[in-house]
Amino acid sequence: MANIGFIGLGTMGRPMAGHLLAAGHRLFLHNRSPVPEDFVKKGATECASGADVARQAEIIITMLPDTPDVEIVLFGPKGVAEGLTAGKIVVDMSTVSPMATQTFARRISKMGCSYLDAPVSGGEVGAKAAKLTIMVGGESETFELMRPIFELMATNITLVGKNGDGQTAKVANQIIVALTIQAVGEALLFASRAGADPGKVRQALMGGFASSKILEIHGDRMIKRNFEPGFRIELHRKDLNLALEGARKLNLSLPNTAACQELFNSAVAHGGARWEHSGLVQILEVLAHHQIGKQD
Repeated sequence: MANIGFIGLGTMGRPMAGHLLAAGHRLFLHNRSPVPEDFVKKGATECASGADVARQAEIIITMLPDTPDVEIVLFGPKGVAEGLTAGKIVVDMSTVSPMATQTFARRISKMGCSYLDAPVSGGEVGAKAAKLTIMVGGESETFELMRPIFELMATNITLVGKNGDGQTAKVANQIIVALTIQAVGEALLFASRAGADPGKVRQALMGGFASSKILEIHGDRMIKRNFEPGFRIELHRKDLNLALEGARKLNLSLPNTAACQELFNSAVAHGGARWEHSGLVQILEVLAHHQIGKQD
């Protein structure tokens, strides 16, 4: 059993930390809002700062919304870096900039500590079921030390490569998911506007080459108008920003990603920042003057 610090107990972080606690690890927790009482009752320790977490834990995990959040938690006043001593492991499981991640890793390494970027995919459902996918960047020796911890939260765990490569894999994942949500939305909108039953069309497509998890899960949400969070549009828009910022630095064109990002921007402008990301289809419906499943 290890002394594990966990910083960030939001929609994803809370169930992830819960699995570690249930497995018998000793947890040291820090969160912007008070640590949930049930964690403390089960033996976890609430810490006043990231530095306090780092002083008491051998492994420090962060699960935060965005790149600036990770930077301030690691290196800001009373941040993790202030409490580190040589030999500890810092694992960032947030989805943040691959290039910033490389900088964070170098700074932590200079302190004699190891750093892994280990973003996750699978959403709240996967987090609660301990069936996440984890994409890891960093040294293989550190990865192997962390593998038993990762296995408490995930079923698909891959060492992608060096620091930053885990985040690169996650950004690639978010490109595919966003563009497939857009494609499913356009397909169901086309079918509905043409007069076909979108539910039956989806059922037919699920048996063919167009079948996907997005069509299965998000297609169903589009038809049933279930756009409650879930993974919010504002977060997916942030992830596509990472993709487009990286593309500019790599002198790379991602035209379909840019077009999808404009739809996310429109969703936010229409008050949809907190829609579940399949709610992107509602912007396509506005443009088409047609709602899936309704007669014109």
